[in-house]
Amino acid sequence: MKKINDQLEKELLIALVGEVNAGKSSTINRIIGKEVASTNPQPGETVSVDPYNIEGLEKIKFMDTPGLNDPNDENPRKTIDFIDKADIVLFFTNAAGTVFSDSEREKFQAIEKHNKNILLVLNKIDAAEGIDSLVQFIKEQTGSKYEVLPISSRTGENMDKLKASILSILKKRGKDLLFAKSMKDKSQTANRWIAGAGVSAGGIGALPIPGSDMIPLTALQVGLILKLAALYDKPMSKDTAKELIIVTTTRTIGQTVYRQIIKLVPGAGSIAGGIVASSLTLALGYGVKHAFENNIPISFDYIIEQFKKLKNRKNFKKE
Repeated sequence: MKKINDQLEKELLIALVGEVNAGKSSTINRIIGKEVASTNPQPGETVSVDPYNIEGLEKIKFMDTPGLNDPNDENPRKTIDFIDKADIVLFFTNAAGTVFSDSEREKFQAIEKHNKNILLVLNKIDAAEGIDSLVQFIKEQTGSKYEVLPISSRTGENMDKLKASILSILKKRGKDLLFAKSMKDKSQTANRWIAGAGVSAGGIGALPIPGSDMIPLTALQVGLILKLAALYDKPMSKDTAKELIIVTTTRTIGQTVYRQIIKLVPGAGSIAGGIVASSLTLALGYGVKHAFENNIPISFDYIIEQFKKLKNRKNFKKE
């Protein structure tokens, strides 16, 4: 709970950099959902590192930086100074222009020395052709070290993918929760978290030593539920979390004992233990998510029902 609260208290800085007219400001407007940044394409329009916030989430700051080819010599230096502080850098290049020009490559290499949490954004794909080859070209120019995401800030194409990619990078930095709360469709984010926890639980549950999985598995499951509670603005007190742990453990104690006993069977026992652990974690995640999305009390009967369905699916092990 402390880790989650710490995430929500820290500022999240997202820098958008690139040459003038690359579509940085229009992308900010798309992500935030309203016209907050000027989209005038004239050089010098953005003359400082300006923060834009999502309403109600002031700790998320999108920083619209001056164009790297801005005629004002002071602006590029201000941009580079800010790069050091950013949690993630969105580097824009224009699909309808000279993609990743020599000057862009030079500026990119300078930025890379200050911050390696970079997502390359190929914007204006609605006005260009051969997008796949352009993406491949950018990857080759940057050593294939970074994701290259084609979008159109004008039509909104691939904006959901852009948000998902931002989340992925922020997750590695332990700062994805605040940005996830800003997304209108929280369901997709929740599903990714639940699926990831299910995979991790399967690995933990497959540990061959009986009893070795109980503490880490419980921590994983409780952590998932608390994170979902924060995502859906359903805060859980210590007492609520404690009750959730006790009831979940009590209702699944038979499966917990089974998981430990079956491990005495070489090979197949570990696989069975992994399946039980994974299916229980998925059932917990989807059950809690369903309750939060529909504003109903958490139903343990519903969770157990989902668990039984998952565990008994013939192809669950393969999945």
